[in-house]
Amino acid sequence: MIRSLIPCGRRLACLGAALMLAACSTTLPVSRDNPVPVTPAPFEIVKKPLRIGLALGGGAARGFAHVGVIAVLEEAGLRPQLVVGTSAGSLVAALYASGKTSAQLQQTALNMEEVAITDWMLPIFGRGMFRGDALARYVNDLVAGRLIENMAIPLGIVATDLNNGQAVLFQRGDTGTAVRASSAVPAVFVPVKISGREYVDGGLVSPVPVRFARQMGADVVVAVDISSPPEANPASDTLQILLQTFAIMGKSINQFELKDADVVVRPALAGLKSADFSARQRAIDAGRAAMLAALPALKARLNAGTAAAAGH
Repeated sequence: MIRSLIPCGRRLACLGAALMLAACSTTLPVSRDNPVPVTPAPFEIVKKPLRIGLALGGGAARGFAHVGVIAVLEEAGLRPQLVVGTSAGSLVAALYASGKTSAQLQQTALNMEEVAITDWMLPIFGRGMFRGDALARYVNDLVAGRLIENMAIPLGIVATDLNNGQAVLFQRGDTGTAVRASSAVPAVFVPVKISGREYVDGGLVSPVPVRFARQMGADVVVAVDISSPPEANPASDTLQILLQTFAIMGKSINQFELKDADVVVRPALAGLKSADFSARQRAIDAGRAAMLAALPALKARLNAGTAAAAGH
């Protein structure tokens, strides 16, 4: 009887050894030379990079400052993941989103001829001094006919619905037409008809489109405010009166909207009139200087956001 129990004992011993090995397989090291038990690796959080959104404001000829801002971001290795623009900002945003480098943007800015973006008409026969067709053609030529949704980085263009006064964000469609709508200063440019509705300058409702950069998914918004204070604009003629009106409206709107930006860049453009296309290099240099000054704040915001994400 004792002999009959031996095979059973051996089987139980083998089974026990197997169970012990199975239990230890998750804690014992693979290498016999390492006596320290292997513990399960901690759960690793995948760090999602923060999306930088660039919100470029309106300001006519002062918009050349945006080129200087983009140049500094490029040199710092900080490429926005999306860009949205109003009025003059929509033009620079479209060219940048198409894949142009800061050097190409500067070359385009310095070589721009006013005649290439203006097409006069008699106000008595229409609702503005310019049709805006030339501006749309100019933009589409520079972006090689790309639609808004086909840009190298996501692009948003803000205009104002003339029928209900609401801000509209264009993220699809003809790029030149959207820029033309966003830049259609009332009484200067003819309103732009898109899908049966008429649109005018986006600066009426969103001079610096911070909220739309958020809407497009930006975690960190860099807002570039090129507006001029009303007191700096002498209203000497009809055009200046219109631009002064925009400055007055934009000042109050900006105070509200810029609060939601992470970094606000304000190029020093005092004395540079919105209609002065001859001072484009000065505007570019002002944009560079302002972005260089704001760069530490932007890097700090990005570092803080990355650290917060890692701490979750």
